[in-house]
Amino acid sequence: MRIGIIGGGIGGTATAYALLRQGFDVTIFEQAAAFGEVGAGVQMTPNAVKAIKGLGLSDKLLRAAFYPKAIVGRNWQSGRENFRIDLGDEFRRHYDAPFIHIHRADLLDVFATELPSEICRFGRRCVGVVQTETGARAEFEGGETFSADLIIGADGVRSAVRGALFEAGDLRWTGHQCYRALVPTDGVVDDVNPDSTFWMGPNAHVVTYYVKGGRMVNIVAVTEASEWVAESWSTRASRDQMLADFAGWQPTLQTLFARVDEVYNWGLFDRDPMQTWSKGAVTLLGDACHPMLPFLSQGAAMAIEDAYVLATALALHRRDLGAALQAYEGERLPRTARVQLEARERGRTYHLPSEEEMAARDADYARRAKEDPRTTGINTDWVYDYDPRAFARALAA
Repeated sequence: MRIGIIGGGIGGTATAYALLRQGFDVTIFEQAAAFGEVGAGVQMTPNAVKAIKGLGLSDKLLRAAFYPKAIVGRNWQSGRENFRIDLGDEFRRHYDAPFIHIHRADLLDVFATELPSEICRFGRRCVGVVQTETGARAEFEGGETFSADLIIGADGVRSAVRGALFEAGDLRWTGHQCYRALVPTDGVVDDVNPDSTFWMGPNAHVVTYYVKGGRMVNIVAVTEASEWVAESWSTRASRDQMLADFAGWQPTLQTLFARVDEVYNWGLFDRDPMQTWSKGAVTLLGDACHPMLPFLSQGAAMAIEDAYVLATALALHRRDLGAALQAYEGERLPRTARVQLEARERGRTYHLPSEEEMAARDADYARRAKEDPRTTGINTDWVYDYDPRAFARALAA
């Protein structure tokens, strides 16, 4: 089977590597001049680490990882601890994987550096996809085309492949904007706060965590926007504006924000879950089919899970593309839809506007912490439990 992948981000490169392991003829197309990711961190939750384990790349991943001690929820103003999820040995045994932090460029390299140069075609901007009698054809700016038995659209939230298959429509502006920044630490990790920390306040929240082996702190600061903000990871923002938007927040955060040299912001958009991702010999993957808000740290994770499941389904149904895509969607659609909608809901619960509502939420966190520490706070047990390797075992049985 000859397969073309449109998009060379984390989802596209993970898919290319997963398919190569299964012996497929793969070509990947990226509109940039080289593989590359923005300067930002990403939290790799246990479900994503299990998928990477299944691809045989966990050692490579973990060499570039920072291991936080806990996920901690704190009050925006006082710094009071509202919940704590320990990420130590018991957590890792339960989920069969750790929770780690990694720079996005390092995560991309886990997959991209495994790809033979001859399968990678750069400077190709896809403008459409059409079905053919024997498969599908991708069309690129400048007139180049590529015909294959299967075309996979892994080309992001504004996917040209999705637009060719389905009405592009429903990209929804959420009213949120997100600041992202990295602050060098000179290799000194704060012993008081080597955690993934959620600071929740009125109409805003901040997540801070270490990447690059503790050499940098990654800042994700989300607030309500007074006007529309572009959906772009490369839009420069003002440090002074970020400080103004979080005036009155805990002094630790104010000090951290003041050390920022470069800050970027982008508007947060999402879409409703789709009913199907495939038509004929074309399918979608990652943000192209299930863009989601970052409030569960699952955007990259869902794309990596997709890659593992799609490659597995195609390998076990080599002679029946329809059956393979049906198996892929059957496994992935319900899960990604739930994650999309739950992430959207966290945009509400993380940003409660009044002290009374925040106090009630935090009291619920404290109650759940006594019942089961793993399900307290962000309540992600159901996300982390998932193991895409179980799909492979069930499909092969």
